[in-house]
Amino acid sequence: MERITEKLLLEKGSPKTNKLEQIKTLNLSKMGLKLQDLPIRLLSRLQSLERWDLSANRLQEFPKNLELPALRYLDLSDNQMEDVTTLESLRGLEKLKMDDNLYVTVSDNYKLMVLLPNLRVYNGKDVSTTANHIRYVFCDNLRSRVMAVWERSFSLPDPIMAEKMSQLETNFVNTARQQVKYGPSSVSDFTKWKVEILARQYLRSLTELKEDPDSKENNAVSTPQKRTRTEPGTDTNVRLTPKKLRSDLSASSAEHSPHRSSLHLKLETVTQIRMSPRKTNKTPATPTRGQTRAETVRKSPAAQQPNEEEAPAKRRNHGKASKLQRDTYTLPIMKTSSNMQDQPVCLKPLHVLQCHSKQDSSDDFSTQLWACAFQPPLVSSGNSRMVATCGGDSLCVIDCETGMVMKKYKVPGEEFFSLAWSTVLMSRGDKAAAQFCSVLAAGGKRGLVKLIHPRNNVAYGEFRASRKALSVLRFNHQQGNFLFTGSYDNKIVMWDIGGVDSQYNYKVVQLLVLELSATSLHICLPPTSPSAHLLTACEDGLHCYDTQLRTNGATKRLKEMEITFPIYKEEDEEHDYHTIDGLSFLTDDLVASKSYTHACIYLWSWSRTKAQRPDRKSLAVGAVVLAELQWTNTDVPYLALNTCPGRAYVVCGDDKGRMWTYHVTNLQKSSFHAGKPILPTEVFEWPVPMRTGLGQMKGPSINSVAMDPELRYLVALSDKNMVIIWKREES
Repeated sequence: MERITEKLLLEKGSPKTNKLEQIKTLNLSKMGLKLQDLPIRLLSRLQSLERWDLSANRLQEFPKNLELPALRYLDLSDNQMEDVTTLESLRGLEKLKMDDNLYVTVSDNYKLMVLLPNLRVYNGKDVSTTANHIRYVFCDNLRSRVMAVWERSFSLPDPIMAEKMSQLETNFVNTARQQVKYGPSSVSDFTKWKVEILARQYLRSLTELKEDPDSKENNAVSTPQKRTRTEPGTDTNVRLTPKKLRSDLSASSAEHSPHRSSLHLKLETVTQIRMSPRKTNKTPATPTRGQTRAETVRKSPAAQQPNEEEAPAKRRNHGKASKLQRDTYTLPIMKTSSNMQDQPVCLKPLHVLQCHSKQDSSDDFSTQLWACAFQPPLVSSGNSRMVATCGGDSLCVIDCETGMVMKKYKVPGEEFFSLAWSTVLMSRGDKAAAQFCSVLAAGGKRGLVKLIHPRNNVAYGEFRASRKALSVLRFNHQQGNFLFTGSYDNKIVMWDIGGVDSQYNYKVVQLLVLELSATSLHICLPPTSPSAHLLTACEDGLHCYDTQLRTNGATKRLKEMEITFPIYKEEDEEHDYHTIDGLSFLTDDLVASKSYTHACIYLWSWSRTKAQRPDRKSLAVGAVVLAELQWTNTDVPYLALNTCPGRAYVVCGDDKGRMWTYHVTNLQKSSFHAGKPILPTEVFEWPVPMRTGLGQMKGPSINSVAMDPELRYLVALSDKNMVIIWKREES
């Protein structure tokens, strides 16, 4: 056996050169080499090495921590390999041969596919599909089981001490290795190996959060909230269109095993009170523009808001201005599929969950929940009871009927502000026909969009949509691969995320950039022309953009017009009523929008508004207001409304946990010519959940609401880490 020297490497390598750093191919086969014969310091100079043949030697393991960034092919066949984990440093490896290694088991094969994130050819066979399944589906199932072991039997010591933590780690790891069973017995060694790694990682994540100085009372710093104008940290490693599964996507861990939240709250028996809503007592202080809700300090009793009769000018009902518009047009007849839809629905509270808690703590009533949406059915006649929710560092998919969290995805360091469902094509090979699948996109303060296929429990990719935080996401409902992202750099970007194949390869392309003058809070696409126009509710008003793709390749657009409302006439130096913080289409033509600055929801006609000629200078057109719906008096912004076209409903929460509902089919029978806001059909009071030791939970602010197409379920998200699910009672 020859000794490995620089001269020998230059002789055995190619192309012929006098520098080790330039060698791309190296053949050291049939030399009887053992581990101690491979000098790591010398071999580390092979920074351009792409192919390495070490076959027919006597290696029992590979040199640990030998990093060869360019290496793509390695032949270790006909050796005596026992410890395959020593290959972990070769993360760029794509092809590996391990034939004729007597001691390499099926578990070792699994380990290699996890340790080498780019491995796609193993022993001459394409293993991409198998490897992706092991890396994501298999390992995410193990992760959920490890977390379940912790929740059942363990908790962090208080205070955290090194000696206690060492003993806790030993006990937790041993228990997890014993209790977690998954997969065939032939891979039990792999399962225990991976479970140990996951258990240590999970415990480390809990202690890091616990010891985070930002969470200590004496050094309290507000977590950047959705409406913060501060700039999140930028990421210099930008990759917009990754074609392969990212190795770091496992950070978006999916809890596969359906489980009921252990923090499920008990509900008191409540009655629904039909009421003519009035402002009750006092409201919280108003955040100024750019100020986060976390920074808002509640006023002292002496400084709190007056009652409704004493409300300032911004609380007035602007009936006269609206009446001029309504006299020429009345609400359209709502088309309903059955007589049953002509009747108001009766909703009862069904579940209250805390599924976004920090460290799964039942004492967490500070995490703000921001967005929710029902999974669209893959067939037009299908029903949906799965709703996605986001807040803090996690996304949840919840079964509304059972109240079980079916999937949960956590991304440490992220704070999710928005999400959106869509349906894209998934190809299944050369002969099999492509099928539609539901995907979930989510984004937040890091400016990254996560792409998730919940059915297969795979977070299959991400791309950077902005250097600043994302405020809103919206898919084109007619072309499901078109995604709009609004961000705090005052832009909306249109992306084509394409489809996916069976190996979750995908490609993202930027199509349009819309320049805004303020942050986008909501995005709506007209139901009949989603590829032609876009409406965006912003902190400085409601704007319309032309989004038709041009053949000339122009990718930047300025606004087409600004839609104004009667209340704007009441503005002065101290009052700015332009913030539009609620927007949704109720029919193909009827739009509901609101501003927290006065106690009404406008219903207005999209077609009649769009038909007007904008002012040449300001591009403004007046909304053709058809009705005003009375809503609560509040100074709390960003309480989003939503609509259910199938049931002709508008719903919006308030800052006391109440749900204001408006059945527009019923509203047609009212007279709109009196110039007075229309009372809600019903206001559902806060369900007053109970929790042991804490008593009644006061009503929080309802940040977001969602309804399934048939209004079987209504889901509300609060600013106090509670998901409230209401269910329709059949009469």
